[in-house]
Amino acid sequence: MLMTSVTVAKFGGSALGVEGALIPKVLDRINQLKEEGKVVTVFSAPLVEYDGKVASMTDVAIHVGKSYASSNPVEIEILREVYERIAGKYLVGSYQKEFLENLEGFYRQVIISLKQAAENRRFVDVIRSRTLAYSGEVAMSYLMDYIMKSHGIKSSHVSIDKWPIITDDNFEAANFMVDESRQRAPYLADLIEHNDVISMGGFIGKTADGLETTYERGGSDRTAADIAILLHGHYDVKMDFEKDSAVLSADPKIVKEGLEYVSHLSYNEAKLAGMFGMKILDPIAIKEIDDNELDIPMVITDMAKPSNVTEIHRNPPSNMDINPVKIVTGKKNCAVVRMESIAATHLVASLEKGRQYHDFVQLSPYRQDDTEITRLLFLDADYVRRHEKHIRAYHPKAEVVYGRGVVTLIGDEMWRVPKIASFASSIVGEHDINILNLDAQEETSRILIVVEDKGTSVADAVRAIHSTRSKIHGREKERSRDTIHS
Repeated sequence: MLMTSVTVAKFGGSALGVEGALIPKVLDRINQLKEEGKVVTVFSAPLVEYDGKVASMTDVAIHVGKSYASSNPVEIEILREVYERIAGKYLVGSYQKEFLENLEGFYRQVIISLKQAAENRRFVDVIRSRTLAYSGEVAMSYLMDYIMKSHGIKSSHVSIDKWPIITDDNFEAANFMVDESRQRAPYLADLIEHNDVISMGGFIGKTADGLETTYERGGSDRTAADIAILLHGHYDVKMDFEKDSAVLSADPKIVKEGLEYVSHLSYNEAKLAGMFGMKILDPIAIKEIDDNELDIPMVITDMAKPSNVTEIHRNPPSNMDINPVKIVTGKKNCAVVRMESIAATHLVASLEKGRQYHDFVQLSPYRQDDTEITRLLFLDADYVRRHEKHIRAYHPKAEVVYGRGVVTLIGDEMWRVPKIASFASSIVGEHDINILNLDAQEETSRILIVVEDKGTSVADAVRAIHSTRSKIHGREKERSRDTIHS
């Protein structure tokens, strides 16, 4: 018996546009997707103009919450008005009335939470999560359901009272609890059974006893992955991340020439790219699928031209014609921590298991006075600054070095190219960029070049290496021909 096809489609704030300007295109895409089967849509908070800049409603709500906690309350009507304006543009009659009634309830929750922030002088934990939920993703998911209904789509929304994403009580950086969430899956399955499209908010979770939580930023990608995990085995599930472009060989904001579309990525390549600076999708989303030992196909779709896609599989098809260096990316604001390897082992266990923090990599160790020293490259120096006391608790003599950047070459097939690491480093050196560390490991499919984060050094290094991708590919092809002829 064939299983029903379900696409879990995530639409971020940029896909929705400022104050929902791109919603007609979103509706077009949903109509296209539902031709292939059922659709579960996951929405981020919308974008809005605030203080003369375009910002996510999440950032606006955080600013408002922190202002209340510091006894400096600011205007909060924007946390409701943006949805009223979108509703006024796309809804009429009973659908508009019903949504506005829901919105009024959400807004009351926001007001209560902000009053608590003012009283406690802290915008943290469930107060923060509740404010962000009801002024962001939850409100947007309800609104999109009513918009879809008004455009003839048989849809429904996931009720916040029956939320299927259950997490622990780490309110601001929650962790998905699979078994507990599966107990809520029948409700979601019933919605899918009776509708063509389901609308749900990303980023938000609930504890087992019903308290709102949030994932870290990028959490809507994780919500999409978690929904796919819950549906896997009951449906033929795939994931679709709707973006303004399929995956390119570098960040187009940095590299302007010679960019190529990347047709296929492995889970490993996509996870590395997300970690090291490419805004493809949250690497934790892939990790959660990986941890559950599932193989769920994903696509990154260019909304403007849906035929442009990047497919992501656990093991994508091998193609000798594809450049083995699929992506060149860079990350600023990094830090390096050096400490004795024994102490580093305990620190890593604490970060990964206790704090569920994975935004770092271990570089190759070295020896100093007969003692092995481990180097940890943290991809967020601000995290290290906030937790330096905790890090030093494992080794008081640990050395912390800030002001570092990292340039990364990514590709599972880079091992095919002889001397690729030395070639890449020489290119960086030719541009007078000082290399502080080079770490190349075949089994991790990445080459890391650590440089000083000064001025445009990281961007310059990315451009320099990316400009030589064709040469690297040519070297690999030449080696392959020589091997065949010999």
